[in-house]
Amino acid sequence: MKFLYDDESFSFEALRAAGYAAYAGADLGEVLVTCRQIPEGDEDAWSAQWAATAARIERIGRDALAAGHRVSAREALLRASNYYRTADFYRRENPAADAESARLAKASQQTFADAAPLLDTPARALRIPYEDTTLPGYLFLADDSGTPRPTVLFHGGYDSTLEEDYFALAAGALRRGYNVIAFDGPGQGSTVREQGLHFRPDWEAVVTPVVDFALTVPEVDTERLVLIGMSLGGYLAARAAAFEHRLAACVLYDGVYDLHAVIAATAARGASTPGGMEALMAQDTMARWVVRNGRWTFGVSGIDELVKATEAYTMAGIADRITCPTLVLEAENDQFFKGQPQRLLDELTCQKELITFREDEGAGEHCHEGAMFLFHQRTFDWLDTLLAD
Repeated sequence: MKFLYDDESFSFEALRAAGYAAYAGADLGEVLVTCRQIPEGDEDAWSAQWAATAARIERIGRDALAAGHRVSAREALLRASNYYRTADFYRRENPAADAESARLAKASQQTFADAAPLLDTPARALRIPYEDTTLPGYLFLADDSGTPRPTVLFHGGYDSTLEEDYFALAAGALRRGYNVIAFDGPGQGSTVREQGLHFRPDWEAVVTPVVDFALTVPEVDTERLVLIGMSLGGYLAARAAAFEHRLAACVLYDGVYDLHAVIAATAARGASTPGGMEALMAQDTMARWVVRNGRWTFGVSGIDELVKATEAYTMAGIADRITCPTLVLEAENDQFFKGQPQRLLDELTCQKELITFREDEGAGEHCHEGAMFLFHQRTFDWLDTLLAD
């Protein structure tokens, strides 16, 4: 679904930023005036213009907060957080040495952290014990009653951040009476930037400590824990659910069977391009971003190492170990994992269901960007029915 740009990656990321307007993460006019100042495929302009918009909206939020306007401050700070994340998105050539990338990421984290206490039920920042360190998270509560409620454990994927998790899922869950523990695992958000943690294929080693933590939270209904993973998280959550059996349900948003196949296909495209991978990356925004982001989040130096590092990221021979009811989501026009949700579904032996989101209903993009309400309606209606049994 084309949105503002011919470049597939720019179109998708603009739609992603705009789609969070559903939960106060954007305002359409702000998205339009920002994007019209960004030439097609110009990553430097993308970063600069989104950063300028973010700073302008942050100032609105800071002024409102100083004046005691709680709702106005919250709304502006939430939008600023999303815009700062968007500004940083393409800065992946060498993020560890990119001061502006670090500034934008920190600004996205801080504006959200300052908005979190302003939510109707304030969110709690978490540090979840993990091996010899901790993982950052937020506990979002549907209300302040202290009543144990069904609780979603939610993480992102290849590039999402803890702060984005609120717009992508938590806000919709809260409206329906679910609590949410959102967290960044290794390779995600601040864990890779500040802690040097990289992705690992055995994601049960990440989720099991989160489950352990959730069971200590008084507001969590321990019999109704739901694991949801977004984007690459569709593999990560599936892998975790195959070995962590204290879950009442799992939602794969969207289903991912084999990351390695996607990375290997990118490498093959590079090998067949005159001039090799460098030439492909110079001319293809999506390929350039996939390789650069992968080098950083997996802790490798190039495409060959990335291909090797992703070999273990497959559900082959593992999917049938999932025992909890599992919902697999699929996007008709998914540009990353097309066909993989069905392949994963076919190998599941648990109670299962596939929901396909179509282009003609405005929901066919990867992770249904631009269709948050439809995605949440179908997902949580399925969970409501399942957990009521």
